[in-house]
Amino acid sequence: MRNAYVDQFPAEAKVIKAAFWSSFLALAIGGLLGLVQALHRTDVLRFIESADYYTVLTAHGVLLAITFTIFFLVGVFTWAVTTSLERGVVDTRFTWSWYAMMVVGTVLVGVTIFAGFLEEPPSILGSELYADVLFTFYSPLQAHPLFYLGLVLFVVGSWLAGVDWFRTWWAWRAENPDERIPLPTFMVLTTTLFWYICTFGVALSILVFLLPWSLGVVDSVNPLLTRTLFWYFGHAVVYFWLMPAYMMWYIMLPKLSGGKLFSDPLARVVFVLFLLLSTPLGIHHQYLDPGIAEGYKFIAMTNTMFLLLPSLLTAFTVVASMEHGARQRGGEGYFGWLRALPWRDPVFTGMALAGLMFAAAGFSGMINAGMNINYLVHNTWWVVGHFHLTVGTAVALTFMAAAYWFIPQVTGKALWNRSVALGQVLLWFIGMTFMSNAMHRSGLFGMPRRTAEPQYENFAFEPAAGTVGEINAQVALGAAILTVSLALFLLNMIMTSFNGDGTSAAIPDNTYAGTLSGPEDAPAILDNLKLWTAIAIVLVIFAYTLPLASIVESGGLFGPGIDGRQLTLVPDTTTVLETVRGVIP
Repeated sequence: MRNAYVDQFPAEAKVIKAAFWSSFLALAIGGLLGLVQALHRTDVLRFIESADYYTVLTAHGVLLAITFTIFFLVGVFTWAVTTSLERGVVDTRFTWSWYAMMVVGTVLVGVTIFAGFLEEPPSILGSELYADVLFTFYSPLQAHPLFYLGLVLFVVGSWLAGVDWFRTWWAWRAENPDERIPLPTFMVLTTTLFWYICTFGVALSILVFLLPWSLGVVDSVNPLLTRTLFWYFGHAVVYFWLMPAYMMWYIMLPKLSGGKLFSDPLARVVFVLFLLLSTPLGIHHQYLDPGIAEGYKFIAMTNTMFLLLPSLLTAFTVVASMEHGARQRGGEGYFGWLRALPWRDPVFTGMALAGLMFAAAGFSGMINAGMNINYLVHNTWWVVGHFHLTVGTAVALTFMAAAYWFIPQVTGKALWNRSVALGQVLLWFIGMTFMSNAMHRSGLFGMPRRTAEPQYENFAFEPAAGTVGEINAQVALGAAILTVSLALFLLNMIMTSFNGDGTSAAIPDNTYAGTLSGPEDAPAILDNLKLWTAIAIVLVIFAYTLPLASIVESGGLFGPGIDGRQLTLVPDTTTVLETVRGVIP
C-alpha cells in the first residue's frame, strides 16, 4: 500500500508542489548567475560588462538567499504541520493566497533587478526601474519602489503562511487539549515566532525609511540606521534558512539511518534556544562601523558565542541518532558503525554531507564572530566562503537531498534515477569544497568581495601559499562542478514529475522515526510558546534599544541628506572613495 503524501492530503500537496517548483526555478536562475560571477571575477571567461556584474550579484543573492530558501521552507513546514498533526490546513484557499502573494512579490523584485541589464530601463513611478543594491539592500544605495514593494509582499506572504500553520495547530489543540505539541509542529511554530520577531527590523526599515525614500516622500535616510535594522534581520534570517534543515536532520536522518531520534527533549531545547538567541546579535556584522560603540559590539559578540550551543547540541543529538540506527543495522566498533549507514541513499548522503559542511562553517563562523579576528577578514572573500558553506551547502544541499524524498511524496511518482541523485549530491559537496576553500584562502590575504574587479591598481596580492591564479582556478572549477550538479538535480526533478502515471510502489514511507527519549521526558514548560516568545522579545529590546537610540541621536532619524540616486557601484576604487567622501561627511 502506497503511503505518499498526495494520497493523504491531495489539496495541500498541490500547494507544496507549487512552492517547491517556485524554489527550484529560483535555484536554477540564481545558480546559473553564480557561475557567471565566478568566471567573471576570476577572469576565466566574461559574459557581461563589469557594470552589469552588480545586477548579477543582486539577482544571485536575492533569488538564492531569499526566494529559493523560503519557498522551499514554506513547502516543508506545511508538510510537517499536516503530517505531524494528522490533519489538513483549515482552508486551502487561504494557503493559496499567501503562496500567490509570495509569487507576486518575487516577480516584482525580479523585474526591477533584471531591468538593470537594459541600456535604458523604463521609467515607472517617476524613476528608472533599477535595483542594483545587492542582497544587503540598505542605504545609501537606492532601489526602485517596486523592489521594496515586492519584498514587502513576499515577507507578508511568509507571515500569512505562519498564520496558516498556527490556525492548523489551534484546530488540533481544540480537539487534543492535553496532548504535547508534536515535535515537527513544535519546530515549525518556534521558527515562525522567531521569523515574526526578526523580520520586524527589515519591515521597519523598508516601510518607514527605504520605500518612502525611493518614492520621494522623504529626502534622505540615515544609512547607519537602515544598515543596523537590516542586520537585525540579516543574520537572523540565516537561522530561518537553517532551522528547516535542522528539522529535517532531526526527523529524517534517524529514520533513514534505521534507528530512532536520540532525544525529543533536546531537540525542543535547541529550537527554543534558536528562538531566544538568533536575533539579538546582528551587530556582529557591523564591527567596522564607526557609529556603533565598542561596548554594543562586544555584547553582540557574546550573544553570538552563546548561539554555538544549539548547534553543538544538534551535532551531538543527530550523530547519536545516526549511530543508534547504524548499530541497529549491524554496525560495530568505535567508528565501524559509520560503514553501516545507508550511504547509497542520496537523501541520507546529501543531508549527512551538508551537516559535515556545516561543521566546517561553524569554525569559520567563530572567526567572523570574534571582534579582533574579524578585522582581518571583514568584507573579504572569506565571508563569501563562509556563507557558501552555510546557506550554499548546509541549507541548499539539505534541501536538494530532501527534495528526492519530498517530490515523490507530493506527486505520487517514484524518483527517476537514484544513481544520478547520489552523484549529484556528491558533486555538490566536491564543488563547494573547491570553491569555498579557495574563497577562505583568498580572504586571508585580503581579496575583497562585492566587486567585479577584485584586483587593485598598482598592487599585487601575495598568498602565503599558492598563487592568485591557482586560487582563482579553484573557484572557477568549483563553480563549474556546482553548475553540473545543479543541472543533474533539475533534470531529476523534471523527469520524476513526468515519471509514468504515478502507480509505482517505490514511494518513500511518510511516517516518522520513533524516539529513544520522547516528549513525555521533556518538561511541559518547553511547550510554553508565550513564555519563550516574551523572553525573546525582551532580549531583543536589551540588545538593540541603546544602540538604535545612539544612532538616531548622532545621525538623526532620516540622516544627513544622502541621496542614493547619486551613488553608483563603480570598479575604480579611487572613484568610489571620492563619491563616498562627497556625500558622507
